[in-house]
Amino acid sequence: MTSSTTRPPAGTGTRSLRRSRPRHGEAVIKVLLLAAALVSVATTVGIVISLIPPAVEFFGEVDPVAFLTGTEWTPLFADKSFGVLPLVAATLMITVIAIAVAVPVGLGAAVYLSEYASRRTRQLLKPMLEVLAGIPTVVYGFFALAFITPLLQDVMPAGWAPEVRNGLAAGLVMGVMIVPTIASLTEDALSAVPHSLRDGAFALGSGKRIVSVRVVVPAAFSGIVAACVLGISRAVGETMIVLIAAGSQPQFTLNPLVEMETMTAFIARAASGDVPVGSIAYNTIFAVGSLLFLATFVMNIISIRLVRKYREVYE
Repeated sequence: MTSSTTRPPAGTGTRSLRRSRPRHGEAVIKVLLLAAALVSVATTVGIVISLIPPAVEFFGEVDPVAFLTGTEWTPLFADKSFGVLPLVAATLMITVIAIAVAVPVGLGAAVYLSEYASRRTRQLLKPMLEVLAGIPTVVYGFFALAFITPLLQDVMPAGWAPEVRNGLAAGLVMGVMIVPTIASLTEDALSAVPHSLRDGAFALGSGKRIVSVRVVVPAAFSGIVAACVLGISRAVGETMIVLIAAGSQPQFTLNPLVEMETMTAFIARAASGDVPVGSIAYNTIFAVGSLLFLATFVMNIISIRLVRKYREVYE
């Protein structure tokens, strides 16, 4: 009994999996994606180029050490002082208050949506949470000024009541503003953790809380760090809330109940005034902007290193 095998016709070889004709649509998409990436890089380079010349001119007249260590900031007055520490201290204080509000609330909301909520509840609550991200920041500012500050003045004891404009109200409202950013990105990171890790933990007898806190959250730690750093960056760069609610009086203080001025608030106030272009007072805008850009850049570098260090890869 003979066996026969099917052979390809003579003159034909193995067909290639590649298309014989190029896909012009894919080439167009690649060009568009490359253009989008180059626009992002070009924008960053343009910002740096616009900041450097006025900042160099400013530091040609002002000692950088005095700028970074001085505690008096009056560049728009007749008696000028260029110590930026009051602006830095106010920015850090309000950011810390905002993060103290946003990180616990955002992480809690993300864990609930990812691990506890049903699919129907998640589909209902997540869009409602993300609506907060679409509210204009000027509305948050007036909310802090018209509602949060009077509320703090009523509930806090005599002698501890905040001023009309203060850093505490601005920080609290800013924390509410960045909750959707942290919660949404963290929920995406938690949802990306493979269900096999949860199933393995449940098989070992772990409860829902143990699985959520000791298995899922550590596995998504890199995504959580990225979400928190993005929230911090947004808090540092926020303008309208601090301009309306925190005030425009630079003071080197650690008391969040008094009026203060952040770096972004000064930039907005000085840029919208009648400061002569090219003057040293005008160049302070670019000096403070350069310091803010550098702080954000360093923060992003640290976050990238943390994300790469703790990133988990699952197959």
